[in-house]
Amino acid sequence: MILFRKLSFWLAMGGLLSVGLLVHRLRAQLDEPVPPLPLAAPTKPFAGAIGAAGLVEALGENVAVSVPVSGVVLSVEVAVWDKVEAGEPLLQIDDREVRAYLATLRSQVTVAEASLARITGQAERLEAVVDSRAVAREELIVRRSDVAVVKAQLEAARAAVHQQEVLLDRLTVRAPRAGTILQVNTRPGEYATPGNATPPLLLGELDTVQIRADVDEQLAPRIRPGAKAVGYLKGMPDHPFELAFTRIEPAIIPKRSLTGASNERVDTRVLQVLFTCSNRSDHPLYVGQQIDLFIDAPSP
Repeated sequence: MILFRKLSFWLAMGGLLSVGLLVHRLRAQLDEPVPPLPLAAPTKPFAGAIGAAGLVEALGENVAVSVPVSGVVLSVEVAVWDKVEAGEPLLQIDDREVRAYLATLRSQVTVAEASLARITGQAERLEAVVDSRAVAREELIVRRSDVAVVKAQLEAARAAVHQQEVLLDRLTVRAPRAGTILQVNTRPGEYATPGNATPPLLLGELDTVQIRADVDEQLAPRIRPGAKAVGYLKGMPDHPFELAFTRIEPAIIPKRSLTGASNERVDTRVLQVLFTCSNRSDHPLYVGQQIDLFIDAPSP
């Protein structure tokens, strides 16, 4: 019994000593200076600046180039970073079936033209008869009607050919405007469908880019048209670049571009303000890149 009491006493003393050492170490850690941040935060360039997160877009927004009809991709005529002009071919959908049917329609046009020539010749010969007793009036009326019917058939055949030619031209997907190819998401042999979530091609203008800034709805009343703004690339607070005001989109929407900060609210509603700037070769801006920016705004 006495031995058990002595053992309990020394265990208690050991526990108190351990707690004392732990407290001493924690105090020593608290007294250590906080290490500086690896990168300093950008400073506000304006007295009443509003901070916002921006997303880089191509000028005039990105163009998701789709296909008009479902089909197998025969060839892709462009690659990423290629600059294209409006109307330039981008990719080709399999058109063999359309070409075969177009050949059939063109042959029908040839048949209709031959029929019209034959019926017209017969009608003209009857019209040329001088003696009215030699040709019945009813037969002339029937011949004239036959000519009108064959003419209508010829026009219908030509319209069908034109319709098929338009469809054939649509199977060559062309650039809707000048720009740079940002993404190529299809390959020859793949099956492309309209309305796919991932477009076959992404097109945009990169010489001048567009910045879409998300301003918290609580700060939205302070934004004014023509406001000045300065942007900073992530991790580069010493390289500011000026932004030119474009427009304010007058609709408060749920925030969709998240920065990943721990204190960021995902249910925030924002006002979107658009700016533009020239893309620089020393620090290029890429579509989809996030930047920090400050917007000059009057104090409330």
